[in-house]
Amino acid sequence: MKLIILGAPGSGKGTQAEKISQKLGIPAISTGAIIRETVAEGTPAGKAAQKYIESGNLLPDDVIIAMIEERLAQPDCSNGYILDGFPRTLPQAEAAEKMGIEVDKVLSMEVADSAIVERLSGRRECEACHTPYHVLFNAPAKENVCDKCAGRLICRKDDEPETIQKRLNVYHTQTEPLKEFYEKKGLLVTARGHEEISDTTKEVFSVLGI
Repeated sequence: MKLIILGAPGSGKGTQAEKISQKLGIPAISTGAIIRETVAEGTPAGKAAQKYIESGNLLPDDVIIAMIEERLAQPDCSNGYILDGFPRTLPQAEAAEKMGIEVDKVLSMEVADSAIVERLSGRRECEACHTPYHVLFNAPAKENVCDKCAGRLICRKDDEPETIQKRLNVYHTQTEPLKEFYEKKGLLVTARGHEEISDTTKEVFSVLGI
């Protein structure tokens, strides 16, 4: 299966992409992960990308498209793939078609903005070993201290409420129109994000017919 997953930041796209990847044995390709690796390496492109991320804005299309094109050329994508975070704009979707990226289905994850703000603003990460936590759903034994290495837990800049709201506004303005774009092509299916991950996965597998 060649699949695109759409959804606002914090809608559970990455989690469900991994569940589908395990079920079908195809790679889940996260644009966010590719970008974070570039940022972590501290390359000029990574430093430029970091400025966009911290301000809650999207990276320019040409940068994203080049990254995706390179990734899809790798051998593990020959039997299918899951694109998480691409395309994010209509120009990216049109460019994807011109690149010859074939898609069997487009899954849209539907979650209320209020639930997303609660999810993302509660996320914490260890400054030292980058282990993820959540103040409500996956709290450390000691507040703001990593269970693994006793490092300090921090809230990432892009998980601060003000930045989250900006990211949601960007999503609604620039990405949501893709739902209509793919619906007209008969490719769109939707699934709701439930409180329990297993319930979300069950619905996702159902709408995808897997």
